[in-house]
Amino acid sequence: MRYTHPALLDHLASAYVLGTLGGGARRRFVRLLRDRSDVQLLVAQWEGRLGVLANSVPVHQPPPRVWAAIEARTRPRDVKAAATQGGWAGALWRRNGVLQGFAGVALGVMGTVALVVAVPTLFVSSDQVALRAGDKLPQAYVGLLTDAAGNGKVLVSSLRHGRSLTVKVIGPITLPTTPAAVAGAAPQLVLWAVPADGAPFVLGTVPVAGSAVSVLPDTSEKLLSKVSKLMVTLEASATPQVPSSNVLFTGNCAKLW
Repeated sequence: MRYTHPALLDHLASAYVLGTLGGGARRRFVRLLRDRSDVQLLVAQWEGRLGVLANSVPVHQPPPRVWAAIEARTRPRDVKAAATQGGWAGALWRRNGVLQGFAGVALGVMGTVALVVAVPTLFVSSDQVALRAGDKLPQAYVGLLTDAAGNGKVLVSSLRHGRSLTVKVIGPITLPTTPAAVAGAAPQLVLWAVPADGAPFVLGTVPVAGSAVSVLPDTSEKLLSKVSKLMVTLEASATPQVPSSNVLFTGNCAKLW
C-alpha cells in the first residue's frame, strides 16, 4: 500500500484516533507513525479535534446493572464469599461500603489512565503531547506539498517564531529533463512562499531525497503569517528572482496552533 496520498493518510489517522483501525492495518499504521512526522502531525490534529468534541458531550449516568456487572467481574472470589457468608468482611462491605469505595477508586484510576492513553489531548494540549514525544511540529507553520496526482512529496515545517526551515522529502522525486540539465547545469528544486496579496519569494531549496534544514532571513512569524500557498519549482539556480513555469509540487501553508 502506498502511504503518500494525503486523503488516505488523513483517513487512517482519523480511524486510528477513533479506535476503529484494527488488525494488521493498525500495526502497519503504528510503524508508520514512528517514522513519519507528517503522520504524527495528522494524528495530533485529529486528537485535538476529537478532544474538543468529547468535552462537549453531556455526562450520562449509567444504569445500575452496569456497576453490578463491573463488581461481579472485578471483586475477588474470596471477598464475594465473605460478603455472602456474613463475616466481618461481609458486614464491612454491606454497612460501611469501604470495600465498595476502594473498588470504585481502583476502577476510576484505571479508567483515567486508559483515557489519558487513548485521548491525551483531553488533559494536555496537542502541543504538549507532541513535544513530549519529541516532535517539533506544533506551534508551527507547516505545509504538505503534493504532485499533480495528489501524492505527498514534500513536508515543510518551521516553528512559529523560529528562524529555521525543515524540508523533508516523503515521496520519490524524479527530476524532469530540462534544457539546462542537458546543457550540463544542475537544476535546482526551489521552495516558494506565495502570499495571499503579494509576489512569491524564495524560502530555500528542496533536496531530491532525505531532509534538509535551512536558515530563514527572518522569523517564520514575519515571513509566513500572510502566506497561504507553497510551491516547488524547477530552476536553473538556487536563487531565482521569479518562479519559472516548471511547477512540480504545491500545497497549503497552514498554522498549527
